[in-house]
Amino acid sequence: MKDKFAIIVVLIACLFGCKEYKTEASTLIATENKVETKQELIDRVFLFSEKQYDLLINNISNEKPLLQPRGVTKDNSVRLVPYQDWTSGFFPGSLWYIYKHNQKNEWKANAIKFTAALDSVKYITNSHDVGFMLDCSYGNGHLLTNDTLYKNVIVKGATSLITRYRPNSRIIQSWDTTPDMGWISERGWDIPVIIDNMMNLELLYKAFKFTNDSTFYKIASNHALTTLNNHYREDYSSFHVVDYDSKTGNVRSKQTAQGYSDSSSWARGQAWGLYGFTQTYENTKDRVFLEQAKNIAHYIMVNETIPNDLIPYWDYDAPGIPNEPRDASAAAITASALLSLQHYIPEEKEAMIAYAEKIIRRLSSNDYLADLGSNQGFLLKHSVGNIHTGEENDEPLNYADYYFLEALIKWQEVK
Repeated sequence: MKDKFAIIVVLIACLFGCKEYKTEASTLIATENKVETKQELIDRVFLFSEKQYDLLINNISNEKPLLQPRGVTKDNSVRLVPYQDWTSGFFPGSLWYIYKHNQKNEWKANAIKFTAALDSVKYITNSHDVGFMLDCSYGNGHLLTNDTLYKNVIVKGATSLITRYRPNSRIIQSWDTTPDMGWISERGWDIPVIIDNMMNLELLYKAFKFTNDSTFYKIASNHALTTLNNHYREDYSSFHVVDYDSKTGNVRSKQTAQGYSDSSSWARGQAWGLYGFTQTYENTKDRVFLEQAKNIAHYIMVNETIPNDLIPYWDYDAPGIPNEPRDASAAAITASALLSLQHYIPEEKEAMIAYAEKIIRRLSSNDYLADLGSNQGFLLKHSVGNIHTGEENDEPLNYADYYFLEALIKWQEVK
């Protein structure tokens, strides 16, 4: 694996260091002509984002209660969701990123308005996604305003989240399995835990910093370590769902819900793990989590099923490759995660930045970035939510936009 990764590092370095290169479709080709600089690209995309989201906000701002735009329905209208939806925090988070970039009061007001609509999330105890919902919205809001109210919501939300901690298995339960949970109830799970749950730990680490209550820290770190031990195969591909026994704490099964099969590697799941373990290392400085993040990064960066433009298919093992849908959301999450991880692995810094840059430039091309006024106001095209439901496949999704803008912010800070 290390030898293979070394080859990839050389290839990536050559790719970005040479005067001329090409990849699939309309990926940027450096020639004698002027190439868009990093800052030009970032400014272009953020200006485009302002115009697109202004359109989106004008279309939905009269909704009462204020709902959050998640994606596009089958009849091509904006899919709006209440605060209880797991994706509810991403649109406010994107508004905070736009404000961070342009420092315009109107965008701060937009971010405050859509964030305030999520106040009741702090009381939710029947979902592990409180971290997604509050950290992207209130977490970014606190970073940019230092508002004590936002800090209080984060702590209350984290307090609600840890009610889902199961001491026997040292894990935070993802989904409830009561009879009213539809298809989840039918799977026969006891304490199902999904790899996505790694993304919700940041809320707990923030609550620890705000309160100095070590309970938050211990639960987050226990969950991460248990996930590290049970969710990954020898090649650092991830199972989507690991089910635990509520009495013994032992693993009952390893399966999938959104991937192609129990033994396959679901692309967004790989990205969630990469991002989540990078965040966990940032908060703990425990090198076991850094090594895990690095190995997941290697799995992604050398994966032979990822196309030349680095936008993965929805599952690395989907049987119809190369005719399977791509997932722009997985690519955006990966780019953002690599731009964080590169700070801690100096020997691979250039390769990780280059890989992330190639994703960003590809997502910023006409093939993935929507035409102005189209896509119902969302930024990116071609994401996959849950392919098995028949919805949100090859469609815009608010979390693809969120991590795309986040990656741009991080890329701008890279020197």
